[in-house]
Amino acid sequence: MQAKDQIGTYYYFPSLAFHKAAGGFGGIRVLSRPQIPVPFPPPAADYTVLIGDWYKANHTDLRYVLDSGVALGFPDGLLINGRGLNGYTFNVQPGRTYRFRITNVGLATSLNIRFQGHTMKLVEVEGSHTMQTTYSSLDVHLGQSYSVLLTADQPGYDYAVVVSTRFTSRIISTTAVLRYANSAGRAPGPLPGGPTIQIDWSLNQARSVRWNLTASGPRPNPQGSYHYGLVPVTRTIRLANSAATIGGKRRYAVNGASYVGPDTPLKVADYYKIGGVFSVGTIADSPPAYGGAAYLRTSVMGASYRDYVEVVFENGEDEVQSWHIDGYAFWVVGMDGGKWSSASRQGYNLRDGVSRYTVQVYPRSWTAIYMPLDNVGMWNVRSENWARQYLGQQFYLRVWTPSTSLRDEYPIPKNALLCGRAAGRRTRPL
Repeated sequence: MQAKDQIGTYYYFPSLAFHKAAGGFGGIRVLSRPQIPVPFPPPAADYTVLIGDWYKANHTDLRYVLDSGVALGFPDGLLINGRGLNGYTFNVQPGRTYRFRITNVGLATSLNIRFQGHTMKLVEVEGSHTMQTTYSSLDVHLGQSYSVLLTADQPGYDYAVVVSTRFTSRIISTTAVLRYANSAGRAPGPLPGGPTIQIDWSLNQARSVRWNLTASGPRPNPQGSYHYGLVPVTRTIRLANSAATIGGKRRYAVNGASYVGPDTPLKVADYYKIGGVFSVGTIADSPPAYGGAAYLRTSVMGASYRDYVEVVFENGEDEVQSWHIDGYAFWVVGMDGGKWSSASRQGYNLRDGVSRYTVQVYPRSWTAIYMPLDNVGMWNVRSENWARQYLGQQFYLRVWTPSTSLRDEYPIPKNALLCGRAAGRRTRPL
């Protein structure tokens, strides 16, 4: 894997068979090359902070619950770097500044994080340097990553790092320890409270996250040199999530299509032109006009290489959604409550919306993104709520070009695993 034209904070995890519920995830840091300026001084240390909800049941039991058509229910607790209450410690020296890379690796729950007695200066979001806004607490939705700077400028104590659930019927929390080298013990005073069910608070915070137009990204040129708001949009795709019952069991769908996995990986089937695995166009690029029953499908949407698309995520349900698109960064140009319409474009941020990989959609709300289709392939578009993803809230975007140039797409790896209907085929010669 070559970390090319990317910097920033990410994470890895197993994506099949609900293995994510068993752990197996960790942080990825892609550092800027030494000659590329970074818009803040080097921190004294760089900490990864993996926060998430946790279910005590084995992942196979959780999968059985979902396969039976039953909801997972409320998580049993929260973890910070795999540990429970005060089970993990971040050590700091007085007067020094530290980078904390925070990722929500959970299955079902948006979270809020705060540091007792300290503020956080946001500097990076999923590969984008941001305007350096200061926050007392930060909402981190499923699958999202943020980098903040924290200065150890308080008296020497053990301070709490508090993580709590957002938008849940009851609030649960956990803590880690921020320990000063000269600590005199536990910091006096109560733990800092955080937001609980306030949607407007979170929406306003999300809108305050802006792209740093003058900072360099992975290359020396400023991030703002790409004027994403001036590029003509060639296509609008509207994606509406929904809950459904199919065959007497709980399912989730996108534009009415509830995804079921094929017997052969889609990219492999596409490469070898194996028929009967999928069909392009099995999911519409807008929601059904009058609702309609959801249906099971190996849903693949076709798109043309080099198109510049507007994608609108429409959430008519009462829970926060979190969406990720594999293979792409996109600009978040707008989010608001109510229903999206063409008039909503008047409020778009076409100048300094942040570029990222995972975006939230609030209840009964919409979020709009702009995305250049500059990466040929078969890309997963999915809910980061893992039960919803497992039960069908995902599809694949096939970005295609008739060109066979290696400039557009690398050849199939020599060691590619060829399974399903592709078993027995060869990767060489091409």
